[in-house]
Amino acid sequence: MLRALALLPLGLTLAISASVPASAQQSHDSSAPIDFGAEHIEIQERANRVLLTGAVKITQAEMTLNSARMTLTYTGEITNPQVNRIDASGGVTIVRPDQSASSQYAVYDLNTRIVTLLGGVTLRQGPNVIQGSRLTINLDTGRATIDGSGVSGGAPGTTTQGGRVTGRFSVPQRATTPAPAATPKQ
Repeated sequence: MLRALALLPLGLTLAISASVPASAQQSHDSSAPIDFGAEHIEIQERANRVLLTGAVKITQAEMTLNSARMTLTYTGEITNPQVNRIDASGGVTIVRPDQSASSQYAVYDLNTRIVTLLGGVTLRQGPNVIQGSRLTINLDTGRATIDGSGVSGGAPGTTTQGGRVTGRFSVPQRATTPAPAATPKQ
């Protein structure tokens, strides 16, 4: 039964890309096999859930998702599950070759192909860093939106309405050319 879980068809295509146009994004192979590791796995067959806890790591192609806990919700039988949602909590990190994002919580809705990171979100690409409370990524369009409004309820690492998005974008070094010397008037 655990062997079947190693090949879950998650389609986990987390294109973290707030600062790269959709056409320039590196595509993710959502049909690649998914490998996972955790200190503990609990299959809740009646609830159609799989609970992974303890240094959870999911890898698909060149993308890695880490957190303290993940819940995978599926339809169908456990022998052939159709995963439709992944909830991750506790020090969530998503890493791709050129980008990374971190937060306290993440939800990946496989049906709508939308990934939402919540609570103390940091998005990095090279020297560029953006921080906010919520990052939403539409995997079909490649559009990523980060904002400062968080989830109300006082969860650790989240903010309430009125938050701000902060960040730093790098500026390429430009060659400095000396100003042309003034020609004397005659």
